[in-house]
Amino acid sequence: MAKKKFYVTTAIDYINDVIHVGHSYQKILADILYRYHKLIGDDAYFLTGTDNHGGKAEEGAKEAGLPVAEFSKKISDEDKEQLKALNVKPNRFIRTTDPDHKKTVYEFYKKIKKNNPDDIYLGEYHGTYCQGCEEFKTERDLEDGRCPIHPKLKLQTLTEENYFFKLSKYQEDFLIPHIESHPEFVQPEGRRKEILAFLKNEPLKDTPISRPKVKWGIPFPDNPEHTFYVWFEALINYVTGAPKKYWPADVHIIGKDNLRFHTVLWPAMLESAGMELPKTVYAHGFLSLEGKKISKSLGNIIRPKELVEEIAQNAGISKELAADAVRYYLARYGPAVEDADISRKRVKEVYNADLANGLGNLVARVAKLCETSGFKFEGTPPSLFFNVNAKKAFAQHRADEALASIWLDQKVGVHWLDKVIDRKKPWELSGKELQAVLAFAVSVVRNIAYQLQPFMPETAEKIQKQFAGPKIKAKPPLFPRI
Repeated sequence: MAKKKFYVTTAIDYINDVIHVGHSYQKILADILYRYHKLIGDDAYFLTGTDNHGGKAEEGAKEAGLPVAEFSKKISDEDKEQLKALNVKPNRFIRTTDPDHKKTVYEFYKKIKKNNPDDIYLGEYHGTYCQGCEEFKTERDLEDGRCPIHPKLKLQTLTEENYFFKLSKYQEDFLIPHIESHPEFVQPEGRRKEILAFLKNEPLKDTPISRPKVKWGIPFPDNPEHTFYVWFEALINYVTGAPKKYWPADVHIIGKDNLRFHTVLWPAMLESAGMELPKTVYAHGFLSLEGKKISKSLGNIIRPKELVEEIAQNAGISKELAADAVRYYLARYGPAVEDADISRKRVKEVYNADLANGLGNLVARVAKLCETSGFKFEGTPPSLFFNVNAKKAFAQHRADEALASIWLDQKVGVHWLDKVIDRKKPWELSGKELQAVLAFAVSVVRNIAYQLQPFMPETAEKIQKQFAGPKIKAKPPLFPRI
């Protein structure tokens, strides 16, 4: 029987600066989904990377005093290091400067020209452009004349010749019917309602797909004086980045600020090119830091690697376990649907409550009971499985709910097993009665470790080794209190 395929992607990040902890949320989420599907036997593939082209890249290179190609590679390499610190392991880390991406962009463009030649035409754009978003803006996109995502950035007023894509053609006859008839296409449900309301109330304008004044990009085939508009060619990375057998993507994990590009422009481009659409676009909320937007201008950026190293030092644990602690916090308390906040204080509180006093204490408790009683795990170990609620959550790409269920499940959860041990009082038992209680507790701990593999791979492996049996010994705490 052929394996079921699962292809997950994240947005690719601009290279004007190294990614911060806010960017890392979706990478962790995608990594968890990838690891889960691989664990249950699917043929899984995970793509992430960097968007190396465009005016924003030129601007960042100028500020850094570096040639744009050198600057582009430098930031991209540093992004890879940040992900490595979080134990995020994509099958491919793509850069839009990769040679095969240029080839794929040209092939994609040729498909549009062949299937729908009238979808591309030469015209003139006059209007507003936000360099921070790399996006052409309408008046309705602005708040008090400014971009709501980059309110401190001065907007550009452009008048330039561009090649356009006939986006307006796809609004009534394709985009609205597809989103209405495929409720899984845009998730969570609130984002689906949001994009449908936009499409039903806002006539789409055709969008430029080339820029004449941006030199750092893929040359436009119909006019070498132009380069492809950064968003048009960047979206095609999802086709470039994985072997053909994986298309269409099962889920694009993106931030809510990228919703329109992925649920309006991207599906229209694919339809025009005669290609299948991704099954789901999952748009999560924003992550703030201590109640404020994370931004370079505010100087309140935390890099993922920095946070991992702080936890490792403060708790006296390995960087791998500290990475698991960050993965746990963001997976469970991150902006899966609504916006969320992170702070060093809150990370410490969650670490102590959920990991030190919760999971770590449970593992130490069961191991100590086994060692002092001379318990041996004999016979065939029970099958390992994900609880029902975790399976349902994963089917909806809700890693937060899946992780919460491992703590809260009423049959195999962390808190539940702690209560069972309190109620059974194995320290007062002996003989077969004690053996039965400990055999059950060990089985549950093993199953918890199995379910934790996608979320906290290093932690899961340590618990699995400790409880492999037949004899089980106590060890220093996994997560000492901070």
